[in-house]
Order: sequence, then C-alpha cells, then structure tokens
Amino acid sequence: MTHRTWSIGELAAATGLSVKTLRYYSDSGLLPVAERSGGGHRRYGPEAWERIGLIRRLRALDTPIAAITRVACGEQTLGDLVATELAAIEEQLTQLRWREATLGALDDCADGERLRRLEILARVHRLPEARRSLTDHWYRELPAEMPRRRLEIMIAMLSPEPSHNPSPAAALAYAEIHVLVSTPGFTRWTGDHAEEMRDAPAFYGEIDEAAALTAAAVQERLRPGPGPAVDAFVSAHARARRESDTPAFRRFLHALVSRSSGFDPRLRRYWGLLDAVTAGRSLNMTAAHAWLTEGLSLSIAGTVPCAENSAHGSAQGPPPARKAHSGPAA
Repeated sequence: MTHRTWSIGELAAATGLSVKTLRYYSDSGLLPVAERSGGGHRRYGPEAWERIGLIRRLRALDTPIAAITRVACGEQTLGDLVATELAAIEEQLTQLRWREATLGALDDCADGERLRRLEILARVHRLPEARRSLTDHWYRELPAEMPRRRLEIMIAMLSPEPSHNPSPAAALAYAEIHVLVSTPGFTRWTGDHAEEMRDAPAFYGEIDEAAALTAAAVQERLRPGPGPAVDAFVSAHARARRESDTPAFRRFLHALVSRSSGFDPRLRRYWGLLDAVTAGRSLNMTAAHAWLTEGLSLSIAGTVPCAENSAHGSAQGPPPARKAHSGPAA
C-alpha cells in the first residue's frame, strides 16, 4: 500500500471536510474507491481529490448532490447541468414574482375586497396547473372540426403563457379568467350558428385570411370600412353556407354577427381580462368582431360589389395579411 492512497480520515484532515460528509459522498457514489485495506477499509486515490474539488465548486453554487452525482458519473455534462439549473432557477423566480404580484394585489385594497381577491387568487397558486386547466377548457370548447393549426393559434390566444414578471393587476386578471370560465353556462366564443355551416373546412380555411387582415387593421388602428378584411370575412361565411356574396347575403350576415356571441358581456370581460394579463399584446377578439361588424355595415350602406370593394378598400383597408393571429367567427 503506497501513500498514493488515503484513508477517509486522512482525506478529511487534508480537505477540511468531516468524515461524515466524505462518507456520505462515498456512499452516494461521488468518491471513487481506489482500493480496500487489509481490514476492508476504503482507500481513496488522486481521483478522489479531483472529485472533491468539483463537488466543492458546485456545492458553492447550491447545486444538489443528485445533480453533482450525474455529472461526476458521466450521466450529464457540466453544460447540461448548468442549463438545467438555470431553467429551474427561472421557474423558481417566476413563482416568486407571481407570489409577489399576488401579495401586491391583496395589499392595496379594503378588507372586504381583500377577502374577495384572496378567494379568486387562490385558484392560480400553482401556475402550470392553472394554465393547463385553462387550456383544457378551450380544447373542450372549440369546435372539433377546426383545423389543428388554427386550433393551436386560438388556444395560444385564449390561454396565453403567464408573464414571468406580472403586475398585481395582471395576476388578479389571470385569476379572474379562471373564475369566469368556470361559471356555469359560460358562452363559447364561436357563437350559436356553427350548425348552419355546410362546409366547415372551407370556412376555417378562408376565415384565417379575414382574421389576419382584421388583426392587422385593429392593431394599426385603421378605421372600419369596406375592403379586403370584410370581403374575406363575407367570403368565408358565404362559402361555408354555399351562398353567394350578394347585398342580401351581407345583410343576413350582418344581422347574424350583430347578435352573435362576439358581444356577449362575459366574452367582453374575458378579452378585457386577457388585455390586462398580456399588457395588450394579445388581439382583443371583441374589438376585432366589432371592427368587422361595423366594416360590414358600411359595405352594405355603400352597396359596393365585391370586386369593387377590394379595389376601393385598398386605400383605407388593412395592409397585407400577417399570419400571427387568428380571429373571430360568428
């Protein structure tokens, strides 16, 4: 036996770590045993010194022993460990920021309002579960015939990723959204006339164009009026019902969308709450619905044929489609 190996006591004396700590590292598989003494005691070689150095550096960063073990045993690279730990810390920070926002929402209000808010905010104390429940709700509610791509766009709009650094108002609004969707009879966003569509695939194909054009117009604060967005909206509904785009059909469609769920007060509140949650980054579907309804009304008042509408609308209509959003459908 040479002095290139050390007993656990010698290793403890040289490193300043306790025998108990070194034994724990050894039992965890962190410290490789070079050989056994005649009495069966573990002896440690130079590799143990290197391991102790790695352990000390990572423990100084509060890295869990289990994670250090994976790196030491070659199951995970140091780079992967750093990335994993950063992601875990970001998740913890997000939870702390939401806790701070929640407490902030409970701080600046009277006692009665504080109790009301407390009951609401308690619904979203675990963010991943809260978002999953919201997402699951809309997967159940949105039409089964909706194309997958458009379904995913709508889910992203209706159930946005919570902010990593919310304001108290955003935290409260996010909790109120969960209360709203759990209300019995909460109206589906799609309206009450989907059963009248004979060609739903055609509708969902063309409504994407209308939605993108409307989103661009609303975001750029363009005035409603005849133009490509309205024409695409009418065309989608006409094809879905196997009708023609005529003044009579436009009057029918205007009456339909004017009384549709786009103006349901619960949905108005839902989109208003989403505005607060996303700080206005999400398209307000009530605003888009209102924009299209007024534009459709003006197109009827002008009684402009569809081909002329497109040319006339180019001056005041929305710019080319931006496919970042999907939009309303009556």
